Parts: sequence; structure tokens; C-alpha cells
Amino acid sequence: MSLTRQEYTTLEKKIGRTPNKLELQIVAAEWSEHCSYKSSKKHLRILPREGARVISGKGYDSGVLDVGDGYVVTIHIESHNHPSAVEPYGGAATGVGGVIRDILSMGTRPIAILDGLRFGDIEKDSHARWLFKNAVKGIADYGNCLGIPTVGGEIEFDKCFTNYALVDVAAIGFGRKERLIKNKADKDDFVILIGGATGRDGIGGSQFASDTLESENRSAVQIPDPFIEKLVIEAILEARNQNCIKAMKDLGGGGLSCAISETADALSVGIELDVARVHKREPGMSPSEIMVSESQERMLLITDRQKLPVLKKICEKFRVPYSVIGRVKDDKMMQVKVETNTIANLACNIVANAPLLDREASEPEYIKKIKKVKKPNTPRNLSKILLKILENPNIASKIWAYGQYDHEVGIRTVIKPGQDASVLRLDNGKFLSVKIDGNSKHCYINPREGAVGCFEEACRNVVCTGATPIGMVDHLQFGNPEDPEIFWTFRQSLEGLTEFGKYFEIPCVGGKVSFYNETNDGPIKPTPLIGVLGLIEKDSPFIQKITDGDLLFVIGETKDELGGSEYYEYIHNIVGGVCPAVDLRTSKTNMWALLEIINEGWANCAHDCSKGGLAIGICELCIIYEIGCTVTMDKIPQVKLRSDETLFSESHSRYLLAVSPKNVKKVVDLLDARNVLYGLAGKFVGSRIIFKKNAKTVADLRVDKAREKWLNSVGQLVKHG
Repeated sequence: MSLTRQEYTTLEKKIGRTPNKLELQIVAAEWSEHCSYKSSKKHLRILPREGARVISGKGYDSGVLDVGDGYVVTIHIESHNHPSAVEPYGGAATGVGGVIRDILSMGTRPIAILDGLRFGDIEKDSHARWLFKNAVKGIADYGNCLGIPTVGGEIEFDKCFTNYALVDVAAIGFGRKERLIKNKADKDDFVILIGGATGRDGIGGSQFASDTLESENRSAVQIPDPFIEKLVIEAILEARNQNCIKAMKDLGGGGLSCAISETADALSVGIELDVARVHKREPGMSPSEIMVSESQERMLLITDRQKLPVLKKICEKFRVPYSVIGRVKDDKMMQVKVETNTIANLACNIVANAPLLDREASEPEYIKKIKKVKKPNTPRNLSKILLKILENPNIASKIWAYGQYDHEVGIRTVIKPGQDASVLRLDNGKFLSVKIDGNSKHCYINPREGAVGCFEEACRNVVCTGATPIGMVDHLQFGNPEDPEIFWTFRQSLEGLTEFGKYFEIPCVGGKVSFYNETNDGPIKPTPLIGVLGLIEKDSPFIQKITDGDLLFVIGETKDELGGSEYYEYIHNIVGGVCPAVDLRTSKTNMWALLEIINEGWANCAHDCSKGGLAIGICELCIIYEIGCTVTMDKIPQVKLRSDETLFSESHSRYLLAVSPKNVKKVVDLLDARNVLYGLAGKFVGSRIIFKKNAKTVADLRVDKAREKWLNSVGQLVKHG
């Protein structure tokens, strides 16, 4: 049943008797790592949760942020790693459906989806290409069917994900503050299950996700049906408008077992339910199968006697199946019946609150070994190296993936995927900037600084759109937490995120922890994924352009920090070295200065430096805006570096600005006044990307040639896979 001997003993002691088989299955689902966070919950408390915009409530499944004028945005992030590694299409699709229902459970309409994907080496591994191709198709098909735009994400390939996949999906909702579901319940209220029928798919899914993936278990993978999900969304929103919903929860991990126990515990009530009343997809399902099935597109609602007939009519109008499965009690017990026969009776607070664990943590031996590496010699032909990095799947355009997503449906998308962050139009005249970021290579070398770098990169991305960061969500993905070295990397990442969030006063409004991400080849690299929301409180967003004659500003210092860089790993096969580190004070100074320049209207374009370094960032600008650039490397702020180090170091807190000559003095004066380190290092002109040092050409590429390599490599790999 996935319970340890100690957990079983604890359960017996708490309930004062021997649990029956069904009770064991209910508790095993809720006490799984996937549902209970028993290894991580006590550590997650250190994250900053409070903020002027943060709205919280009992049983909320998503983070809620006040964006003014009576409106809120909601956000949540989830993963479907194990299912996607086994069946990538269905696993990824149901990951989208689940996180959308978390948004819906707040009473807000889902308005956008973002995804973060990780697979093995698609250049050498045909199975990785198969997983990638089908996971993208699953996300595209599900989101497109719902009419919810997939507006952004990020994709990373690494051999540590061989025969595995990380599929993270974030969803964003929007609505009126007064229409948020308040989550309350009174004695004798009705408990209703609406949406898809309960089947045998997804049985044991939460336990499946809480163990090492050693064999394929397709029965634990849920079956997606976006069409019923679309009907559920519309029915829920109409029921909300007619005040038919007192409380609501998505049926996710653990199915009815977790939804019932968590709802009752959060509201300090009891719930009595009859599994015979549950509408089912298959005949002959046992009570235990009904209770732990994770069939998709299902929501649990609580309403009162007066509103029940209205709710039924709404479900019938939208042809959404429903069952009145139980009643609210005041005994704080979870009582499961088959008609009049009680088959399980447990205190809700016992089921919903697994015993928390104190895991040991110790620094991994490998980190000590890879801190110092022998520097490679500078390649003779850096033009060739730059072109090769541009077609590296981790650097190259991901248009093959996001081109399959309908990112314009809903008419909110102002800035589309493919730039630093996407921007959505809100009904109150403001704009929401959204981005998720991760970097497993950096986090492997230095989990703390790597995680901070992911957080800062997501902030840099939204700031480049002219938005002020207002909140974040995190998804922390690691191997087996029973291994002290792996648990140490989790603790380090969490502490780094906490420090950065507190310093910048960016609250964490939600997240997810996913452990046991391992295969027979070993654990994945530490992979925190950070999503940041930014708010633009202007009448129009920052629409970027670059024109002939614009000057290039490089903001921030380039350092000897090539550990975990694409240059070291992709070109030289070097794992190790000094990972880029964020200086918090410098980070804030540079970030706010950039935001001020954008808001003053003095920049034509802004872009952050991240994977691939300065050279790749400049190439991306030239490719996107189809213009050349001549860069004087001597004017780039840096410590004493070789040419290849200047080009490819992935130091943080750096930005590229394209500025019209008429605005140069204004930008210079502001940067000087803010004590920002910068260099006026180039000019956008012509059709070639040229890097010069000491008046000598270091690298020289034609823009059209660079564009061809950058734009087509990922699609060609998948096509020929």
C-alpha cells in the first residue's frame, strides 16, 4: 500500500484500531510523497508567502494575486513526469488538464498555459525525440481544444533525462475578486462530483509518482478528454455566477480520497459519501478503485439545498455528468459508504496530514570533485564555435514546439512566445508578463546559486517586457529524497530561492515538489523551475524593435563563470567549474535601472543574457530583428577574460539594450546616477554579426546563416527522428 511500517504503526495508533483494506488504500494515496509533501513540507515554510497583493484562503489550490480595480490573477504549477515518461501524449495532456482545474477551482477563468519540458539528448537518442514529439503534441492538442493559449515555456535537453521526461505545466487564471470561491461548508450541504466518469485509469497514480520509475505502469496514466474539460469549465463558471458553489476542489492526485479528506480538513467539517452514487465509466468497479482512481476532468463541489436544483440544471445545460455523492457533517470524519453500509470511517485530519519526515542531508561528493576543472584552450575559429552553439538544441529556436500551440486564442496575447516573456492583456487596462525558467546544468554544479539564477532569469525576462515582478511559483524536482546527498541539493535550492524572494520582496504564491525523479541510470540533475508574474501598469506594453543605427548597451559585468555553461558542456564536454552566482545588490540595482529606462521610453529593445552567454544573446537579437551588429568586446564590462570566456560566460544580472542615438545620453546619465556597470559596446548595422577585440575580428557570422542554423535545427532533429 506504499505505507512504511512506521507509517502503518502511526496510523493504527491514531485511529485506535487496525485499518481495513480500503482505509489503507485511502491513506496510502494521501500519504504518498506526491500528495503529502512529507519530506519537504516543513522546509517549504521558509519561503516568503506574504505580500501586499497576495490573497490567501482556506483550501485554495492556486496562488491569488490582486492586480487592482477589483481583479485578481491566479497561478498554479504542476508536473506529470512519471506518466509522461511512460505515455508522453496522454501524460502531458492530462498534466495540462489538471493544472487548469486548479485554476478553475478558485472560480477564475483559465487564460493561459506555460510549459517547461525536459528530455534526453535528442541529437543522439531516438527515444528522447519520441518523448519530446509526443509530449508537445499532447500539450498542443489539449490546450488547443480548450481554447486556452499556450503562451510560453522553456525546453532543455540533457542526458541525465535519458528514458525519462519532466513535463511541468503552469496555468494562469483571471477574474473578479468578489467572485473568488470562498470555500466554506455547513452541516447538511451537498457534495457533488461533476465532470468525467470515474474509470480504472490512473489508479495508484499518486503512489506511482512517489516512487522511482523502474518499469512502465500504463494503468497509472490517466486518459485525457479536453472536450468534457471545456464543458466543465463553462458549467463551473456559470455556477459561480449564480452563487451555486460554496467550496470546490479539483480531483487530482489520489482522486476522491484526497479531494474529500483535504476539503473536509481545510473546512473543519466531516463528509459522508456513497461510492454507489458515483457516475462510473466501467461496470463492476470496487469501492477502492472508485476512491483512488485519478480519472481526469472531475471536480468536487459543495452546495446547499437551495442551490442544488440550480446547479443540476446548469450541468444538464452543458451536458456535464454529475453525481450527488454525499453530505457535509459536523463530526470531522470521512465516512465512505456503499448505500447504507459504512466501509471506511477515518478522521479527516488524520488522512489529510501525513507524518512529516526529518530527512538527512549531506553535501554530495561529486560537487567537491567538479569545483575545479582544467580550462580548455581557446578554439582558433570562434565563428565556427558560435555557429555550432546556435544550432545546439538547448539554444536553438523552439518554434517547432510552440508553433503547434494556439497562443493567440482568447485575444489576450500581446507579446507572443519566442521573446523574453509573453504578455497578456487584462480587462482593467493593465498587462501581465509571464515566464518560467530553469537550468539543470547550473543547479547540478551549485544547487543554491543555480536555483537563484533560475529565479533571477525569470525576473530578468519579465523586466525586459517593462513589467515589475509581483509573484512567483516554483516547481522543485529532484531524485530520491531518502538519499542525503539528493536531499541536500533540495535544501540548498530552497534556501537560495527563499533568500532571493525575500530580498526582492517577491512572494511565493504556490508551487510543487517532485521527488523520485530517477531511472535505472540514476537521479536527474536538480531541476527547480521558477515561474514569475510581472505587472505592467501602463496603457500599452513595451513593443520592441531594432532599427539601423541603434546602439548596443551591455549592462552588467561578465565574469569567469563558465561552469554549467553550454560552451563548456556542449563544445568541450566539461562538467564542472565555477557556476554563475547572483550578487543580490547588483541584481536589484541593474534590474530597477533597466525597468526605469524601459518605462521612460528610452530603449527600443531589451534582452537578457542567459544560456549561451553574451554572444548568443546578441545573435538572437540580430536573428529576430534581421539586422547585423558590430560589437567592440573591449567595451564590455568584464574581469580579465579570454575572448571565448567573454563571449560565452553565462554570468547573471546582464542585459542587452538597443537604444536610438538620440536617447543615448539619457540612458548613460541614468546608469551613471544608479551606479550601474555598463558598456556602450556596439552598433546595429548591416547584415553580419561581428565581434572585435583590440581592433581584430574574433568572430564573424552572416545573419541569414546564423538564422538558418538557429531556426531549423530542433525541427529537423525531430522530423528525422
